[in-house]
Amino acid sequence: MQPVSLITGASAGIGAALAREFAKGGQKSGHALVLTARREAQLQALAGEIEALGQVRPVVIAADLSAPGGIARLADALTARSLAPAFVVNNAGFGLLGEASSLDLARQLAMIDLNMRALTDLSLRWLEPIKRHKGGILNVASVAGFMPGPGMAVYHATKAYVLSFTEALHGELAPHGVRVCALCPGPVETEFFAQAGLPADYFPASFARTAERVAREGYEGFMAGHRVVVPGKPNRMMTLLPRLLPRALMLAMMQRRWRQADIGGG
Repeated sequence: MQPVSLITGASAGIGAALAREFAKGGQKSGHALVLTARREAQLQALAGEIEALGQVRPVVIAADLSAPGGIARLADALTARSLAPAFVVNNAGFGLLGEASSLDLARQLAMIDLNMRALTDLSLRWLEPIKRHKGGILNVASVAGFMPGPGMAVYHATKAYVLSFTEALHGELAPHGVRVCALCPGPVETEFFAQAGLPADYFPASFARTAERVAREGYEGFMAGHRVVVPGKPNRMMTLLPRLLPRALMLAMMQRRWRQADIGGG
């Protein structure tokens, strides 16, 4: 089986930027790149862009990881091509803005399925080849994972799971020479904002980073063996607040921020 780097949610935003970073790095590792997401046209366009830069054209496998059997079909497609992930990048995920009691329940449960269940499955499914090739797992979490988030309660909770799960895997797999890292960006102007229903000015501009910068810092930190990467000094400072402030005070601060946005809906 040929070792590859598998990147989910690679059709746009941070996922596409990570694909470009791994494509450049693949020239050194010799690993081919596999891009997956629901939108095949965008994946093919990205694959063509990477090929035009003189790099090996990535393999494109369109898949809906949130659909029943979606991950199994992706795994079957890889096996049919004699490919096995040595690196897994779990970027696929989404968020929703609004109070949990007012948001659609099915959509919130789908968020849990994709952000947590699918990520866990993909992190554990190919551990044998990952260990054999001394590869790694890069899970895209968020600064949101460090604190409760009124107004995005389920999203924050899913990212808290990703952060905790990834840090634990880092400890378990380090003796095997496997890198495991949680990439925790703050605000990034991508399709995520529109999908989540976030206004463009919801977060202070000083916290924002481009997808390209997040991907570059994430890739470099991951390859260096870091456990957690938080791009941007303001975002790193935010992750320290929950360690310094009482939990109730942190919750009150987040609640006040949500109410001040005047989109809380009661």
